Amino acid sequence: MNKPLIGVTGDDTRLPLAWWFIRWALWRSGAVAYRLTPQRCKIPSELDGIIISGGDDIDQRLYMPDAPETAPINRERDRFEMLALEHSLAKDLPILGICRGAQLFNIVLGGTLHTDLREHRRLTSNKRMLIPRKSLRVDPQSSLYKILGSKHCHINSLHHQAIDKLGEGLQVTGRDADNIIQAVESPDHRCRIGVQWHPEYLPFQGRQLHIFKHLVASSRK
Repeated sequence: MNKPLIGVTGDDTRLPLAWWFIRWALWRSGAVAYRLTPQRCKIPSELDGIIISGGDDIDQRLYMPDAPETAPINRERDRFEMLALEHSLAKDLPILGICRGAQLFNIVLGGTLHTDLREHRRLTSNKRMLIPRKSLRVDPQSSLYKILGSKHCHINSLHHQAIDKLGEGLQVTGRDADNIIQAVESPDHRCRIGVQWHPEYLPFQGRQLHIFKHLVASSRK
């Protein structure tokens, strides 16, 4: 069986750490990763699925037209990844959004974001960390529950923004102790999932690898 080809979006950086971790996770899951960036923006016709990876904040004016300009943002990447998402939606491809990618997926579907989570934190820290210190509650009726095999797990956190108003067709499938949205999915699709944490940086947790395996399995159908 040919290995699925999975696009992975990201920055035009010389040290693409997330790309290497995601590429490794996809290799372990039986797929071939194809790097996509604003300068490498041609999407192969044979693409079987796509991952929108993490990175800088999304331009607030994409969902709040009167918002002040903030930094750091990357409008070129915003535009490229929105086009990649629209292409993937039109082609009915499996989609996995990671952190910023989950937020942008929500925006493309008409949703909005909390621009700063500090005022919403009561039980959890807003400190960014790679190690899994935050608790995740998973909806037992969701696809994410079937993927992770548990209603609870620990996740990492590298963000200070999160989904507020849901985009069309999405439902919440995971929250943290402060009830902040940590995962969304489209229940009517075989794989359209957004996670606010970074499963690629948790390779020692088998259940996190299952997220990539689910994307790859969905890409074969």
